[in-house]
Amino acid sequence: MKIAIAQINCIVGDLDGNAARILDNAQRARALGADVLLTPELSLTGYPPEDLLLRDGFYAACDRALYALARQVEGLSVVVGHPHMEHDRRYNAASVLRDGKVVLTYHKQKLPNHSVFDEVRYFSPGTEPAIFEAGGVKFGINICADIWEEGAAGCALDAGAEALLVLNASPYHMDKQVSRYEAVRERIGECGVAVFYANMVGGQDELVFDGASFVMDARGTLVHQMPAFEESLRLVELENACPQAGEIVPAYSLEENVYRALCLGVRDYVEKNGFPGVVLGLSGGIDSALVLAVAVDALGPDKVRAVMMPSQYTADISLQDAEAMASILGVRYTEISIKPVFDAFLNTLADEFDALPFDTTEENIQARIRGTLLMALSNKYGSIVITTGNKSEMAVGYATLYGDMAGGFAVLKDVPKTLVYRLARYRNSLGRAIPERVITRAPSAELRQNQTDQDSLPPYEILDAIMEAYVEHDMCPHDIIAQGFAEGDVRRVVKLIDLSEYKRRQSPVGVRITPRGFGKDRRYPITSKYRPWTE
Repeated sequence: MKIAIAQINCIVGDLDGNAARILDNAQRARALGADVLLTPELSLTGYPPEDLLLRDGFYAACDRALYALARQVEGLSVVVGHPHMEHDRRYNAASVLRDGKVVLTYHKQKLPNHSVFDEVRYFSPGTEPAIFEAGGVKFGINICADIWEEGAAGCALDAGAEALLVLNASPYHMDKQVSRYEAVRERIGECGVAVFYANMVGGQDELVFDGASFVMDARGTLVHQMPAFEESLRLVELENACPQAGEIVPAYSLEENVYRALCLGVRDYVEKNGFPGVVLGLSGGIDSALVLAVAVDALGPDKVRAVMMPSQYTADISLQDAEAMASILGVRYTEISIKPVFDAFLNTLADEFDALPFDTTEENIQARIRGTLLMALSNKYGSIVITTGNKSEMAVGYATLYGDMAGGFAVLKDVPKTLVYRLARYRNSLGRAIPERVITRAPSAELRQNQTDQDSLPPYEILDAIMEAYVEHDMCPHDIIAQGFAEGDVRRVVKLIDLSEYKRRQSPVGVRITPRGFGKDRRYPITSKYRPWTE
């Protein structure tokens, strides 16, 4: 027999569109001789539907879509993920559709309530296994977290399952695939049956689902590996419940994985929300250069506009490099000087600022002028402003509210500065995009004469390491110092991270590529007197 795995890009709430994608894959799978089609978790609704799951009407609409889809399924069994309400209880479910009917429904047993997952908020846990037969093989159904924890897989095995079909909406972060392999092998070690792992692909707000679906046999050997970051339909042949060896797509490097995640996140956010394109401020620096490259690779140059907004502090090489990069990538490029507007601000505030020194106030005015100009272009032409700040800057507040933070989508929000450089090198390995001088020169906001980032921040290698320890691993400052970091650097970075929460709360959503981004998986109070030095 043959099992088909559909790695599809679903849109949250697009019930008819998602059903059409599932049906299209079912028809293609049937034409290829498949007996079963496995789709991702909540494939009918997209993932995560968030508080749509609190609306009774949403469940009614899902039921209508599910039964309408079932009436069109012929000649094979299709396993579809969907929310399900039964006796006033809500479940994360998967149903088997066959020959016009819904023949079986399974309720997810393990509900994740950590990181970006809030399933305890929405669902009740299931308690019963679900087994169906196709091609002489008895298949058990699990859903995502069921395979990460002990219990649900064993329950299916006890009910007679000879193989496990697992629906997943497992979001990407660096090295996530390794964790998936480990979790599946642990369940296989307990149960001794093959696992078919179907994962969603696509961007949904800050989350990116990388697909990378796979199959392991009953010994934990990887026998199929589907591509990452693209839709795909693959067939797996079985003999006596044992999947036969097939195509194993090679893994990407870390840099290629992250770059593809950023491109997919940008593409889906822009296209799924109906924006005609993007506009960004191109400064001649490394961050905006990488953002421009990602935007062009994600959307095409015709949907990207770059705007250089020089001031009296902008170096000539910044102007030259920005114009050169725009020319290399073939995007529309505009220069709008902010000096006249900046001078007007200073004249207007002359009485208030009389005899006071130039400081971050004047620096922030420049950033806010640029933000206003970009938003004006966005309003006039409909394109969304994509911001260029990286995770290191977001962490320590090295960004201006209503200035360089102004926009609708933050491409590098979860990308540390040191990784920005690695990604720039990776992108240039595919073909020249970023002028070499942009990568090698010292980073600067160019908001005052001869400014560099290291005037007010530790070297990024140190800052990023402290940030990772404190933000992603919840390490206390004393333990970070024990790793060999200077106490002064640790105190400074941790204090800045804590004090900048109010800024981050007002920042646009951006692609998550680390285990803990500044988004829905890190929720700290803005108003708080607690300081981690007491830990």
